[in-house]
Amino acid sequence: MALDAREVDAAIVIDPAWAEEMRALWMQVMRLAVFGDLRTGRIGALGRFRRKVLDSGEKLRALLAARDWIPQPRERLKSSLACFIGCNESLALVEADAATLEGTDGESLRVALAELRATANLLTERANAWAALLDRPGEEGENADDDSLSPR
Repeated sequence: MALDAREVDAAIVIDPAWAEEMRALWMQVMRLAVFGDLRTGRIGALGRFRRKVLDSGEKLRALLAARDWIPQPRERLKSSLACFIGCNESLALVEADAATLEGTDGESLRVALAELRATANLLTERANAWAALLDRPGEEGENADDDSLSPR
């Protein structure tokens, strides 16, 4: 059975309140990363850290973006799942680097990152549901692993 476009669209809709909370938390992290009193013993480490924070924001934005422009339901699901995974991986890198930072805002930054990560993890169950939808067997003769964008 092919994926139903309405079912996919309903599955990948992001709660606007959750999305706004994620944006606000990321802005708090970004404010602390850029303007906070942070120090490290390695030259250039703060600049690299700030770039990682910005990258996590770009990945978050991709996660929250609409996917109605993607024609195939399967590709919309794959995009949503890939964005979720990318966002989580990016946040993990930021958290790892934040653990090495010192300064009066270091602990505030780590707390803000932990809150951001916890809020992001609320989407894990939905991401698992997206993966389950992708694992459904396709129509007879349809290759479920086909990544082409050609209409069927």
